Amino acid sequence: MTEPLQAVRWTGDALRLIDQTVLPGRLEHLEIRDVDALVDAIRRLVVRGAPALGVAGAYGVAVAMLQAEREGWDRPALEAAIDRIRTARPTAVNLAVGVDRVRPLVDAGPAAVAAEAERFLREDLAANHAIGAHGADWILARVSRRPVRVLTHCNAGALATSGWGTALGVVRELHARGALEIVYADETRPLLQGSRLTAWELAHDGIPHLVQADGAAPSTVLRGLVDVAVIGADRVAANGDVANKIGSVGVALACAHAGIPFVVAAPCSTVDLTTATGADIPIELRDGEEVLAWEGVRTAPAATRGFNPAFDVTPAGLVTALVTETGVLEVSRGQTPGGDAPSGA
Repeated sequence: MTEPLQAVRWTGDALRLIDQTVLPGRLEHLEIRDVDALVDAIRRLVVRGAPALGVAGAYGVAVAMLQAEREGWDRPALEAAIDRIRTARPTAVNLAVGVDRVRPLVDAGPAAVAAEAERFLREDLAANHAIGAHGADWILARVSRRPVRVLTHCNAGALATSGWGTALGVVRELHARGALEIVYADETRPLLQGSRLTAWELAHDGIPHLVQADGAAPSTVLRGLVDVAVIGADRVAANGDVANKIGSVGVALACAHAGIPFVVAAPCSTVDLTTATGADIPIELRDGEEVLAWEGVRTAPAATRGFNPAFDVTPAGLVTALVTETGVLEVSRGQTPGGDAPSGA
């Protein structure tokens, strides 16, 4: 395997991000030294994926503190800047979790905050590896076909985390065990995270894969071409409802009809026990222009308006399993994050 990818890295005085808006054509990095640049990077999806946003949020507090020192901000101005980072995107709970993890250390200085952010990153990386192992164990115990054919939606790999992946962590583990035949990667409209990012990661690691249109995914499932779907999550409610990239619920419905597992892989930091059900999860509505144009070229009539929810919510009854670093919950059988503890794989 080649050099592992790391989307978020601390240089000592800046946050270094892989610019995911220019992949796969170019591998470029941005160095973030002020709050405006970080909020812009989060909103433009330079950095994206719930766990990666959590890490960026944690380091972002150090970015705000260093800017405050340079520019002579008072404490209220610093707190307002930290709040801007915390709320830059509303659906993925990890962004707020990362900020809240380090915020109590603000009085100890930027170095203490950055050190705690580094611990948060390493915990996420360890969680990703554990998720991969638990998920692979569970799938291989319940899917009889060998090697396994997997469908995934959006990007839940190294680029979306601290450097390994949740859904793609499971895929990588299956591949490492010689138990993976192929991955069907949904393209993920409108910004093509599947074809631009997931396919780039799979090619980077030499994992066999096909990219398909989002609309092809249910048919691929119903035709018997895959054995399991594995996706990530941006927030999991206490009852097991799951928010993930728009289009996920269609995959879940097809899996339920076909009788194959629909697996969600996410760290415990993505589980929000203060959110009772999916109805309480805020769904980010992005600029409609994202679905009406591509790379600045209009693809719809000038008078047409776009509707662009970034996420949907899959009901708990359609979630066969929720894999976290602590084990597996069989959610559709009534094991919920707010109730039963995860079982071993």
